[in-house]
Amino acid sequence: MNRFEKAHFPAIKYLSKVIPIVFFVFLLVLFIRGINSVSATTEAKQMESLETALERSIAQCYAVEGAYPSDLNYLTSHYGLTYDHEKYIVNYTYYGSNIYPEYIVLHRTGIIMID
Repeated sequence: MNRFEKAHFPAIKYLSKVIPIVFFVFLLVLFIRGINSVSATTEAKQMESLETALERSIAQCYAVEGAYPSDLNYLTSHYGLTYDHEKYIVNYTYYGSNIYPEYIVLHRTGIIMID
């Protein structure tokens, strides 16, 4: 060994190669978690927007016609309510022309098998 050359320790060589990889993986995990968080927030806002659109369409129908809509198809055809049928399930329950209908908006998560 040359007396002017510094001795290289194998651990330092190993760490100098591993630390950038670990840092990159850490940043990648943070990025993926951030995307998932934004996606979940977006889905919640979309669901909230659909519920607001339902409330407004029902109220507009009652204000214009003096009766609540008998079904969801009436709102979509006469009041322009649109939503993604493959993404959301809307359970609409009509009780009468002067009673506010109940509705539940559910996020469709997979295939539903009904026998």
